[in-house]
Amino acid sequence: MPILNIFSKMFHKWKLLLILYVFIMKVRLFLKETIEEFAENHANGKKHFANWLTVIKDVEWEEPNHITASLSGNLLGNGSNRVVFDIGGNGRNAFRLICSYKFRLYYKKSDTYKVHLYVNWIGTHEEYNALTEEQKITISIY
Repeated sequence: MPILNIFSKMFHKWKLLLILYVFIMKVRLFLKETIEEFAENHANGKKHFANWLTVIKDVEWEEPNHITASLSGNLLGNGSNRVVFDIGGNGRNAFRLICSYKFRLYYKKSDTYKVHLYVNWIGTHEEYNALTEEQKITISIY
C-alpha cells in the first residue's frame, strides 16, 4: 500500500507539471521590427520600447489577465482580443501600443504552443487619446 501512495503522489506532481507546461506559454511577437523602427524615430521613447521588448521576451501567459499583470496595459473591449500597452508612463515620453493576441497557437519551429501577439498600432499618448473606442478595437495599420 505505501508504494501505491508514493506512486500516486509522484504521478500527481508529474501531471501538475505537464498541465503547467501545456498552458503557460511563451509569447511570440509579430512585427517586432515595427516597434524597433518606431522607437528609432522617437528618440524619447527608445529606452522605454527597449525595456518593453526585453520583458516581452521572457513573459509567460496562461490567460488574458496575465498580460496586464506582467506589463502595464489594459484589455480592450468585451472579447476583442486586444490589449493596449502603456509604454513610458504619462506625459511627453508616453506611448501606446495596441496589440491583438491569440492563445494556444502551435509553433512548429519549437514544437510548442505559444501566445501570438500582433502589433496593430503604435503612437503617442495624445494620438491614442484621439482614437475612438471603435478604432481602438478595429485599427490594424501594421
